[in-house]
Amino acid sequence: MNLEKIKIIELTEYRKKVLQTNEIDESVGIELYQKYKKQLDIEFPNYKTDYQWQIKAKGWVGYIPLRNELALKINPKVPIKNLFFMLEYAYNLKSFNFLIGLMNCDSLQGFYNNLADILAQLIFKRLRKGLYSSYLSKTQQLPYVRGRLDILETIEKPWNLKLKCHYQEQTANIKDNQILLWTLFIISRNNSCSEKVSTIIRKAYHTLQPLITLKYFSPSDYIKLKYNRLNEDYRLLHYLCRFFLENTTPVNQDGNYKMLPFLVNMASLYELFIAEWLKLNLPTNLIIKYQERVNITKHLNFQIDLLLYDISTAKPRYILDTKYKTPHSPSADDVAQVVAYAVSKNCSEVILIYPSALTHPLDELVGNIRVRSLTFFLDNNLEEAGKRFLKQLLS
Repeated sequence: MNLEKIKIIELTEYRKKVLQTNEIDESVGIELYQKYKKQLDIEFPNYKTDYQWQIKAKGWVGYIPLRNELALKINPKVPIKNLFFMLEYAYNLKSFNFLIGLMNCDSLQGFYNNLADILAQLIFKRLRKGLYSSYLSKTQQLPYVRGRLDILETIEKPWNLKLKCHYQEQTANIKDNQILLWTLFIISRNNSCSEKVSTIIRKAYHTLQPLITLKYFSPSDYIKLKYNRLNEDYRLLHYLCRFFLENTTPVNQDGNYKMLPFLVNMASLYELFIAEWLKLNLPTNLIIKYQERVNITKHLNFQIDLLLYDISTAKPRYILDTKYKTPHSPSADDVAQVVAYAVSKNCSEVILIYPSALTHPLDELVGNIRVRSLTFFLDNNLEEAGKRFLKQLLS
């Protein structure tokens, strides 16, 4: 599928798009409703909608390919350059100078395309250097002794001409490289890249394929990897893989990979961006913990977005909960949620964080717990916005 030949319907997150009945086939509407309930609110033409389609993106941005040469393009509310800035922090890409050039991209598709190109070029660079390999334990029946001979089985089965041996084999077919191959596979199936970059991606994939086994990986698998002086450069490769695996969604259940959706969850990105920004900018007396799990009972628990601990006392100083939405004031449910967090951690201050200013901000005591709403703005310079947010937080 060539994006240049596709009719693209453009949306902006959280804004309703009205379309005439003949602009979308009913079958396409059913597909959207069935597969993208999490990402979209969709109203079919009826009396209430004046017999028009009504579609609203629920905090996701990116591309959704559909049948009949049709696609949805969901633009972010924030400026594209600020979206890139958030991605830099969230995916630990901030320190790599190659991202400076990407800031000139004026669309999420352009960013995706150029980042895919960078990943492929870095993989080729590692291939020229030689893939990182490791020793894996293997057990095999061999006509000769290799490694450690299984003496017990040899005694029990003297008629067996092959010997059971336990040995270590050096191989590049390990998780470090398998994640690279899987990510290239996902990108190559997406068809969101230009023809030039798609060719480079396919070339990188076919170069790795004879050496590495293709296996499925989830975005969280990269967290379990360990690095040393021989594979430290893989850290950046795996950060890039995480970006693609988290935001490319293989929702087609029938194996039809003609084109995959590319969707960024802005609420998750906002939360992760703030966590990573605070890691680098907190005063030295505070330390941040992300997604801390709190067990209430054996079968009841919850996760707190962000916790700031006082290093000297090891006690929680602030509980932070990000809310990627723009209400007039914090909801009763949101306040009750963070107060419950505070009680469970014996913390006296909780903050609800929003991306834009509220009409009715909050700064009140609930019992002995101070509950505040603060804003980490996304519409202008994010570094300056972060400094203002941090100053208000610590006041």
